[in-house]
Amino acid sequence: MPARAAPARKLPASFRALWLAVSALWLVPAAQAFEPETYAIDPVHTRVLFAIGHAGFSKAMGTVSGSTGTLVFDRDDWSHARLDVRVPLERLDMGDAKWNDAVRAGNLLDTKRHPDAHFVSTKIEPVDADHAKVCGDLTLRGVTRPACMDATLNRAEFGMTAWPTVIGDAVELRIEAEAQRARGDSQSPDASTPDEPAAPTEPSTSEPEPQIPPEPTP
Repeated sequence: MPARAAPARKLPASFRALWLAVSALWLVPAAQAFEPETYAIDPVHTRVLFAIGHAGFSKAMGTVSGSTGTLVFDRDDWSHARLDVRVPLERLDMGDAKWNDAVRAGNLLDTKRHPDAHFVSTKIEPVDADHAKVCGDLTLRGVTRPACMDATLNRAEFGMTAWPTVIGDAVELRIEAEAQRARGDSQSPDASTPDEPAAPTEPSTSEPEPQIPPEPTP
């Protein structure tokens, strides 16, 4: 029986209000010394959820999928941690085509001219053994502002002032993300391990069902 390949190490990270916490960094024992490792954000398992007040009645919510980026992390030395993420705003989905078009329009996100939101960390401070507070520069709609990710985003600070009586100023963000150790990392356990070959299929022992010709017409 072929040896099973070691599974790829994944780094789950839960962020509240724009990358609030890089969580569950339990992948490497604390006693093990190592150089900072690079993880690639998994666009399939990463999603941005946002909510904003609508006419004072409820909160409109949407998601953005397909984010990409990198996390450089050394559990023994948080000062070397770095996060760089891009969020493709063209993939925004509010569950309605007209809403999608309205939010992506020039008076709000203006995704034709600014298709991505971009966050680059400048400081990552540990909160406890498995959580961190992330500060950095957020570029949205062509405007860059410093942001520590324990605060709610104010859309007006990024030039989105449309519909002041219809939608709120404060935007709540929650980001669920996973990151996988980048291929080619010298310490990655799966960097040089080939994928497990597919198990051979057993030959079929059943005989093919005979084909019955159609009856001739008189």
